[in-house]
Amino acid sequence: MKRRAVKVVRMTIYEINTGDTAWVLMGAALVLMMTPALAFFYGGMVRSKGVLNMLMMSFVSMGIVGVLWVLYGYSMAFGDSWHGIIGNPFQFAGMRAMTDAVVGPEGDQIPAFAFSGFQAAFAIIAVALISGAVADRMKFSSWVVFSALWATLCYFPAAHWVFAFDGLTATHGGWIANQVKAFDFAGGTAIHINAGAAALALAVVIGPRIGFRTTPMRPHNLTLVMLGAGLLWFGWFGFNAGSALAANGLAAMVWVNTLVAAAAAMLGWLATERIRDGHPTSLGAASGLVAGLVGITPACAVVTPLGAIAIGALTGVCCACALGLKFRFGVDDALDVVGVHLVGGIVGTLAIGLFAKGSLSGGHAGLLYGGGLDQLGRQALGAVAVLAYSLVLSFAIAKAIDATMGLRIDAKAESAGIDLGEHAESGYDLSRVQYSSYSKSIVVPRTPDPKERIDA
Repeated sequence: MKRRAVKVVRMTIYEINTGDTAWVLMGAALVLMMTPALAFFYGGMVRSKGVLNMLMMSFVSMGIVGVLWVLYGYSMAFGDSWHGIIGNPFQFAGMRAMTDAVVGPEGDQIPAFAFSGFQAAFAIIAVALISGAVADRMKFSSWVVFSALWATLCYFPAAHWVFAFDGLTATHGGWIANQVKAFDFAGGTAIHINAGAAALALAVVIGPRIGFRTTPMRPHNLTLVMLGAGLLWFGWFGFNAGSALAANGLAAMVWVNTLVAAAAAMLGWLATERIRDGHPTSLGAASGLVAGLVGITPACAVVTPLGAIAIGALTGVCCACALGLKFRFGVDDALDVVGVHLVGGIVGTLAIGLFAKGSLSGGHAGLLYGGGLDQLGRQALGAVAVLAYSLVLSFAIAKAIDATMGLRIDAKAESAGIDLGEHAESGYDLSRVQYSSYSKSIVVPRTPDPKERIDA
């Protein structure tokens, strides 16, 4: 009897920390929930005729980026680096070679799939944030194309620069993380400055809404805004504390810093409104807490809770004051993405150079803790690099789309409402006249004859 050769494959079994894995997976779910929360937040801020489009712009980002992340996004962000600029797009393409891969130091390792899913949720909300700047006027098809191109050309490389540390998922990582050594614990530069700069570029290219600076464009549903802000605050604990990649003391401190920074920013924003306008507003409270969350995101692991309060209050005041600049310069950032996320991201990133405590930052103390200007310079370099890169490339992408398929809906559709023009739907139907999205026709119920008997 002829013997058959048998190939033996030996697999290395890693010790997975189940508690840390559970924490990261829960954090990923919380961060993913932030995108629908953002949709509510943005949806309430627009006029009623554009609420569905605003929701759709956030939701479709989940579909686009979710697929691109698996195909090549994770590889571009966390693959082995080419000169610190971009990861190998083929290394983990399609999630290959991921089944037995782990992330983290020995004894505290989590599956690479858990880390990848966590970072995917980051990529999704980074794209969704931009949509608020072009509310009520951007073609949905153009937004889909812009989202795919921006994620590929702007977010994935920037995430590599900031988040890919040497030895984390590949031998070599990004230049900001490893050469510049600027701190960005959870995405102040890679997400908020990056998305804020893109929002500014896109708003400039597409132009202002019809009636900007002459017609009141008040939020149609402040209840929805407050709901969205509350859910964002809830999800942000996964955003920041989950970035510890372990259920440990660092995650606990980050959790507290995230809480108090948002609280202080809300109070700072409300105080600014009270002094400047004579009254605090619910929109200000919601915007203030989001600004505080943005500001503490890069710094949450290297400052004390008192430092977090200072950063939150500073961010709230700065962002509240920055909102008026769009009217001065004529740039219609419809939902204040630039004023909250770009300005907040810059304030939070630079604040590390002031408030970082040496015992928390590996000896790289901020100016107020005796560290001099060194770390402040590193933070500024990282912020300027991401801002400039995203601003220029986002502008080029927007111009290319505008020249080919067009960015903006026509004036008639914008005046009537983008929901009907782009989606053949309406967010609110309170009349007896129904609009059919299938037949694209008006359905008018027959008025009954008074002589006819109407049964209850």
